[in-house]
Amino acid sequence: MNTSSSLPAYFLWLPLIAIAAHMFEEFVWPGGFAEWYRHYPPGRTVKVSTRLLIVVNIVFVALSLIPPVLGATTKGYAYWLVVAAIAGANGLFHVVATIRARKYSPGVVTGVLLYIPLAIVGGFELLKLNLVAPATALQAVLFAAAYSWWSNWNHSRSIVA
Repeated sequence: MNTSSSLPAYFLWLPLIAIAAHMFEEFVWPGGFAEWYRHYPPGRTVKVSTRLLIVVNIVFVALSLIPPVLGATTKGYAYWLVVAAIAGANGLFHVVATIRARKYSPGVVTGVLLYIPLAIVGGFELLKLNLVAPATALQAVLFAAAYSWWSNWNHSRSIVA
């Protein structure tokens, strides 16, 4: 695996930057994600604690710090791809949720403009430069899909009405 890279030094920080922008959209401006999520899917009310949202986001931010800490290494790029794939899956969630609810899902703008392109373009670039193996890319996509499925399943278990 090639660990020397023509990627810019800031590449490893891109997921963290995208996550920060996404969280800003969800919780600050225009905000309202927590309340929106408690009423998703349409016609249902779901228990979602502020604590859960904080913990999930802290874990995601912490995960996004692993690639820059590991640096331009095979492991650093592999973790980068996992974080980007999770972000991409989250971006797709926001698109589907916006369509399904027929209402703006706080996070859909950054999901479409940052998360999805980051996962697709970044992933293909890492593959093209032979910085990650195709098996690593597949594992990242499968991990993101599994996390997304689990998150949706867990959310649906919390319906109270």
